[in-house]
Amino acid sequence: MCTRRLYGWMRNQDCEVWSIAMAYHTHQEITFLQAFSCAMKYVPLCFGIKSLIMTIDDILDADVDKLVERTKLRPVPRGAITMGRAWLFFFIQAVIGLGLSRWMNFAPIPLGLMFNVGTFMGWADLTHESTLPWNVLVPIYVGTCLWTITYETVYQHQDKIDDVKIGLHSPALLLGSSTIPVCATTGVGFFALLAYAGALNGHGWCYYSAVVFACILLMLRLSKTDIDKPEDCKSFFLQTVPVGQIILSGIVGDVILNRLVNNIAL
Repeated sequence: MCTRRLYGWMRNQDCEVWSIAMAYHTHQEITFLQAFSCAMKYVPLCFGIKSLIMTIDDILDADVDKLVERTKLRPVPRGAITMGRAWLFFFIQAVIGLGLSRWMNFAPIPLGLMFNVGTFMGWADLTHESTLPWNVLVPIYVGTCLWTITYETVYQHQDKIDDVKIGLHSPALLLGSSTIPVCATTGVGFFALLAYAGALNGHGWCYYSAVVFACILLMLRLSKTDIDKPEDCKSFFLQTVPVGQIILSGIVGDVILNRLVNNIAL
C-alpha cells in the first residue's frame, strides 16, 4: 500500500509542477527561486491528498479486497489495521488537509481531491493572476484526465480474474482485448494536448523533444504490455512516473534555455 501511495503521489504532482513551470516560462518577472518554492509546497499537499484518497478507498473496498488475490494482504483486509483505526487515520488526514488548504490559500478542499485540478492551482498559486490562461490550462487538464484513464485502465487488468469471480465491473473488463488500442488513443491524446498547450504557451524545441520522447517511451512500453499478465500491467503502471519526469525536465529545460538565450534572469 505504501508503494502504491508513493507512486500515486509522484504522479499526482505532475500537473501542479508542470503548471508552475509553464507559468514560470510565461512570466519573466518570476524568479527560479519563487517557482521552486511554490512547487515544493505541493510535495506534502499531493502526498496528503493521495494518502487521503487511498485511505478511504481501502476502507470502502475492504470487503472486496479480501476476495482479490493481489489485495487480500493489504493492512485493512488482513486485519493488521482495524476498521476503527483506519477511519481515525482518515479523519486525521482530513483535518490536516483542511489546515494545509487554508495555510496555502487553496481553493476549497473538494477541488484538491480531484487528481488533476492542480493544473489550475499551480499556475494560480505562482502568478496570483485574476484571470487564468484557460486556453493553455484546459487542454492540459483534459490531457491529464486522458493520462489517468490510460494508466488506470491497464492497472485494473491485474484484478480482472477476481473481478469476474466476485461480480465487479471495471474498464478492464469492459474493454477487454481493445484495452491496448484504446489506451494508445488516450495516451496519444494526452501528448497531443500537451503539445497544443505548449504551442499556445510559447514553448520551444526542448519542450517538444521531451513530449515526443515521453510519448515514444510510453507507446513502446504499452505495445509490449500483456494485459493478461499482472506483472506486465504493474510494470506499465510504474513506468508512468518517469514519463511525467521526462515531461517536467523538458519544460524546465526549455524555460532555462529560453531565459539564457534572451538574457533574462533565472
